[in-house]
Amino acid sequence: MPSPRSNATYLIGLFQKYNLSVKDLVALSGSHSIGQGRCFSIMFRLYNQSGSGRPDPAIEPSYRKELYKLCPENVDQNITGNLDATPEFFDNQYFKDLVSGRGFLNSDQTLFTSAETRPFVTHFSVDQQGFFDAFVEGMIKMGDLQSGQPGEIRRNCRVANPSSMNKLMEY
Repeated sequence: MPSPRSNATYLIGLFQKYNLSVKDLVALSGSHSIGQGRCFSIMFRLYNQSGSGRPDPAIEPSYRKELYKLCPENVDQNITGNLDATPEFFDNQYFKDLVSGRGFLNSDQTLFTSAETRPFVTHFSVDQQGFFDAFVEGMIKMGDLQSGQPGEIRRNCRVANPSSMNKLMEY
C-alpha cells in the first residue's frame, strides 16, 4: 500500500514495477471514490507540506478551511473525512474533486498536479464510463499479479482482515 504522502513520480515507479501503466495507476486510484481517510493521513499536507511549515498550495482554499475544521492540529488523528464529495457512490466525482483541488490525500491530488497523470484525471473527470472501463482493465491486471501470498479485499485498508491474519499464521 503506497503512503498517502506519495507523489506521482513515486506512484508511477511503484506501479511500473508491477507492469501497471500510468493509466492503470490513475484509474485504480479512483477506488478512492468511496470511503474515508484519517486525519493522520493529511496532517502534513495541512500544516507542514514538504517541511515548509505551510499547507499544500494545491488544496483549494475553501476546501482547506473544511479540512482545518475536520483536522485541527490537536485532533484525534483517527477522525475520518470523506475521500470525495460522494463517498458512498462509486463514480467519477473523485476525479472532478482532483481537478478542483479537493483531493483528500496528497497521493490523490498529486495525480492532477503531475503532468504525466493529469491527462487521465482530466479525461476521467468528464467521462465516467471511460473511468469505469479503465478501472476494470486495471483490476484485471492486478488480479493477475502473483505475490506468493493469498489476496484479499480489505474491509479496512490499514489492516488485514482477521480471517486473513489467521491464514497467514498457518504458513
